[in-house]
Amino acid sequence: MNRKKLFPRIMFGLIVATIFAMSASSQLTGVVKITGGSVQGVPGNDPAVTAFKGLPFAAPPVGDLRWRAPQPVVPWDGIRKADKLSNSCIQYEVYERKPWTHEFMAHNDMSEDCLYLNVWTPAKSSSEKLAVYMFIHGGGNTEGSTAVPVYDGEGLAKKGVIVITVNYRLGIFASLVHPELTAEAPYHASGNYQILDLISALQWIKQNIAQFGGDPNKVTIGGQSAGSGNVFSLTTSPLAKGLFRGAINESGASATVFAARSLPLAELEKVGQAFAAAKGAKSIAELRRLSWQQLMEPIPAANPGEKPPTFRFGSAIDGYVFPLSPADTYLQGKQNDVPTLMGYNLNDNTGPAPHPDINLADYKKLVASLYGDSSDEFLKLYPATTDDEAKTAYMHATWDRVRSSVYYWAMWRASRTAKTNLYSYFWDHVIPGPDSEIFGVFHTSEVPYALNSISKSDRPFTDQDRKIADTLSTYWSNFIKNGNPDGPGLAHWPSTAEAAGMTMEIGNKYNPIPITGDKEKQQFFEKYWNSPERLTK
Repeated sequence: MNRKKLFPRIMFGLIVATIFAMSASSQLTGVVKITGGSVQGVPGNDPAVTAFKGLPFAAPPVGDLRWRAPQPVVPWDGIRKADKLSNSCIQYEVYERKPWTHEFMAHNDMSEDCLYLNVWTPAKSSSEKLAVYMFIHGGGNTEGSTAVPVYDGEGLAKKGVIVITVNYRLGIFASLVHPELTAEAPYHASGNYQILDLISALQWIKQNIAQFGGDPNKVTIGGQSAGSGNVFSLTTSPLAKGLFRGAINESGASATVFAARSLPLAELEKVGQAFAAAKGAKSIAELRRLSWQQLMEPIPAANPGEKPPTFRFGSAIDGYVFPLSPADTYLQGKQNDVPTLMGYNLNDNTGPAPHPDINLADYKKLVASLYGDSSDEFLKLYPATTDDEAKTAYMHATWDRVRSSVYYWAMWRASRTAKTNLYSYFWDHVIPGPDSEIFGVFHTSEVPYALNSISKSDRPFTDQDRKIADTLSTYWSNFIKNGNPDGPGLAHWPSTAEAAGMTMEIGNKYNPIPITGDKEKQQFFEKYWNSPERLTK
């Protein structure tokens, strides 16, 4: 070919390639096309991360859509500025509940129109195929929000992963089971709306995350407390199959999951009918006409001196979201079998530390209720003859109980149908701040370290805290990227299969520690957790 003719073609190709490269590198700070329309993100505090806040993943569940499975996103015109968090889902607002101070609480407006998620991405183009982490907030499935300051995803995103936080319906808006709702649903079930919301968010990620530089096949789900329980639920729901490849459970899933009851749909429908009657509603249509404030109003006692009625729903074994109980799902090999990282905090279950609010008499009552015919054997291992001894025995027994519950859940899981690894931990660092000497390593205190978000709190953090946050979030990001927390420069974190009878201490130190104080205690808990009534119901 004539060189004079070839040169313009080469130059044209170079110009096209340059334009494409420029558009790709600036794409995530420009306009991104997603389900429903176009959005524009904003630079994070660190401009290496771009934030897209308040992205709808479903239609607002209001009016006739209250107590229905999430519906498709409502499209919008123009470019949506994604610079603000959405309203929180309906809940009782709590400013502070020590040890949970301001940064652990949601403080923005509430609305039933709350099904939105947030994306923090370090990607510079849509071609990077980064691993993705969807974090599910805690709060007992009755409170919590992506607006909680320490749930900010920027710090973890700086570790090279895309972080997503998601709202989901709470309380009665998430859990109501009723025959009319069952009849109107195309899948012939009701309740479990919070899990359906989370599945809808995962489907949104599958469809859209590539636009933010993510890989839809590299999604890890994680959560803390009730969020951890919801992660566990997603591993047992066939509707979530193929939507994630790893799971992180912080303080909310272990062998004790099998002690929690999932109830049949028909049984919970009766609870729903009683709730409607207590609200003076003769039909679901009448319940839908009530304001959210009316639905949230406490129901008074029927007669003076009586306790007000309570309505507990929980998970419905509905043949759709949950065809089987959790244990039967695992026994039959029908779970979503993914690598899992899970554990507990030093003072998750002990109350105030180092002096829990328990005396000798209450300690013995608690032992009898937990261990029944094995109580005498237990008390030989964890003896107490005074109130002070009871406090100490209670704390050490509780640490052994929670560490062993995770370990033996892992062993039970592996011995049945699971093929993937489980990595367990025990978090032991006291977060500085108000009354730290009382509350110790309290429930949720690991979250700002794991998410690398301690900058969102005004607690008196030290260089040690910042180093711990950097280390812990690196373990988390490694697991999100590879399904294994190990990485260069970190202490080796063995799986439960690799290190028999051990769990990983994280926080003050990083090394495997025994799940119990000695061999006799371990044998006691092995027998306890492997009993049929705990692992098959």
